[in-house]
Amino acid sequence: MSTKGWKKFPYPEKQYDYAGDALKKNWARLHKGDCEPWPESAAVQDAWRAYHAGDFAGAFEAGIKAGGAGISAANKAAMIQATYMVDDDDAKTEIFQQIIARAEAQQKDMPEAVNAWYFHAYALGRYSQQISVGEALTKGLGGKIRASLEKTLELAPDHAEAHIALAAFQSEVIDKVGSLVGGLTYGAKKDSALEHFETALELIPFSAIARMEMANGLVLLFGKSRMKKAEELYAQAAECEAAEAMERLDVEAAKAELED
Repeated sequence: MSTKGWKKFPYPEKQYDYAGDALKKNWARLHKGDCEPWPESAAVQDAWRAYHAGDFAGAFEAGIKAGGAGISAANKAAMIQATYMVDDDDAKTEIFQQIIARAEAQQKDMPEAVNAWYFHAYALGRYSQQISVGEALTKGLGGKIRASLEKTLELAPDHAEAHIALAAFQSEVIDKVGSLVGGLTYGAKKDSALEHFETALELIPFSAIARMEMANGLVLLFGKSRMKKAEELYAQAAECEAAEAMERLDVEAAKAELED
């Protein structure tokens, strides 16, 4: 996949540059959400440095070149580029399809790599939103998303981003097919969704995206009755302090939502 035409990160700041030993010192905070283990490979470390600084094209290229654990850095860079910085729907869809394929290959090569499963589920979820959640469920993607998220949490029970994704998945399924069918067919339950959202916030209390996704989920699950709570969560998200590029994009997205 070519990175030609990828937009540059619009908020470059020195604080997102984790040169030298700074990356390892801050690794636990930076990867609290995705439970990615510290890479021993210097090449993979450099891919993550580029990612956290917002050089998503550089992170993608370095991760692909490094291979192995570097695929996770490449996939996350492509995920964030597509989610926040690609406007064209066809281009977004293509990026997500390629992440899905790379993640499936990584699952075979590195079955214990937690983010081979999580990034697979994430990309499937975003792809589903591109083609419509209803169509995705008809194609059987719902079961694949849930299976990969459950595998993620089996490997890493404290994977906060997987808790968010599983909660969001259940919320979207219930919104689309209702509680009865959602529960029987996809194991989607309101109580379970809320529990996963709350678990994620406990694990990463500094996170803007945990609040934004919970806000979206509350509206899908309960409608206008939770709109005030959703607005409070978005206001909190806009006040979160970003430690790296992805988090900054989340915060800016929350601010933009509040202005609309």
